[in-house]
Amino acid sequence: MRRRYELAVAYIDAVSRSGGVPIVLPQQPQHAAGYALRCDGLMLTGGDDPAMEPFGEPTDPRARVIDPQRQAFELALLAAAAEKQDLAVLGICLGMQLMALAAGGRLDQYMPDHLAAACDHQDDHRHAVVSEVPDSVIAHLMGSAPGGDGLTVVSSHRQAVTDPGRLRCIARSADGVIEAVDDPARPFYVGVQWHPERGGDEPLSLGLIGAFVRAARNARSTAPRR
Repeated sequence: MRRRYELAVAYIDAVSRSGGVPIVLPQQPQHAAGYALRCDGLMLTGGDDPAMEPFGEPTDPRARVIDPQRQAFELALLAAAAEKQDLAVLGICLGMQLMALAAGGRLDQYMPDHLAAACDHQDDHRHAVVSEVPDSVIAHLMGSAPGGDGLTVVSSHRQAVTDPGRLRCIARSADGVIEAVDDPARPFYVGVQWHPERGGDEPLSLGLIGAFVRAARNARSTAPRR
């Protein structure tokens, strides 16, 4: 079988519409440090479920496990990003889960076992989120919109972060699911459980990707000249 990369065009379109220049990176872990050095921002996109053995527990047999090279690559990217603290990083769905796992966190590997309303987080369902930290990018985006408390996001996941490890929980859904995390010590290091690339022009969708692009542009403008 021929192996190939696949990426939803919605990610590329959203970055372009926000003023960024999207570049799709081949998933080669040995080049992660070079990518982090040359890029102003990294977006870890959605996908299937992580293999959990590298994090000390068995993978749920109902998981749809991502390609092992992709998992190794994205974890290598996160490790490289840790060496370039001003690099803007946005993790989406799976991307947020990998950020949490890399930070020592944990996952609920099958939400329907523990959450009666798990279906509210699947199949591009829209639901509200509640900001938990007033100084976070999510709070700022919600506060900038009229009726910000009523903003909804688009979700499609069966797994969720239960412990963000060294990261900070900055938003939840009404049923308690962790919806966004960040590292407050870094200029822009944010993970969201929803899919902003699918949510239209709303502040927590295209607005969030715009905030990521602006952070990446700022990182470039303040980087030392080579």
